[in-house]
Amino acid sequence: MPTGFPLDQCRAVITGASSGLGAEFARQLAPHAQTLVLVARRAEALEAVKAELVGKQAQVLCCVADLATDAGCTTVSDFLSANGLKPTLLINNAGMGDYGSFASSSAEKTRTQIDLNITALTMLTHELLPQMDRPAGILNVSSLASTLPMPELAVYAASKSYVTSFSEALAIELAPENITVSCVCPGPTPTNFSKTAKRSDGTDTNRDGQGLLRIPPAQVVREALAALKNGQACIFPGMGVSIAGRVFRLLPRRLMRVLLRRRARSK
Repeated sequence: MPTGFPLDQCRAVITGASSGLGAEFARQLAPHAQTLVLVARRAEALEAVKAELVGKQAQVLCCVADLATDAGCTTVSDFLSANGLKPTLLINNAGMGDYGSFASSSAEKTRTQIDLNITALTMLTHELLPQMDRPAGILNVSSLASTLPMPELAVYAASKSYVTSFSEALAIELAPENITVSCVCPGPTPTNFSKTAKRSDGTDTNRDGQGLLRIPPAQVVREALAALKNGQACIFPGMGVSIAGRVFRLLPRRLMRVLLRRRARSK
């Protein structure tokens, strides 16, 4: 039974690595890792992150792949095989949201959210597990939103609820194989998430109270990696988010719906 995953000399695959938390995972792992494979759609952005890491311990490779497509997972797997790499760590960070009501959402963006947040994370994990050397680690990026049914962010919150549940199940299932699985559930974090989640007409969501929970990406990543290293199945980084996560998980669902209706009406 693994007690945690050792980060030193790891060979890590990081999805969504061109910016935000993905890029920060690369920065914090680079002094310790043997190899980093950065995965994202934008080649130029990946190369910019790679350039930041020159002189660090890790060898850095860039894999351009659109994980929201059926071919995305195969692209990553083929890239690893072509470079003779057997990863020991998979960080499923790629994801997206959509601000606004479900009824007014575009079918294309809704499907892309599900494909990226759920299908890609699941199938890439399934694809890479047989290739991973042991001991191994899997770190999935979920969200504080996974604890709530969130109006005007309904598909995103539901998809992250899947990620948290999936991760906690795998943490139990894969432990006998010497694979540590952790899930990080950050609250509001200053990344490009909000920019991509906004719709073209500027539609936004209710952000009241977010300032109390906001922490920088560096803290999210630092606490997430520490959780993986220590064998914690799920972590809510930051004191405010940690308290909120516990409250939201314990709050009766009926009362939660009443509070969320009031919040929606106050917008």
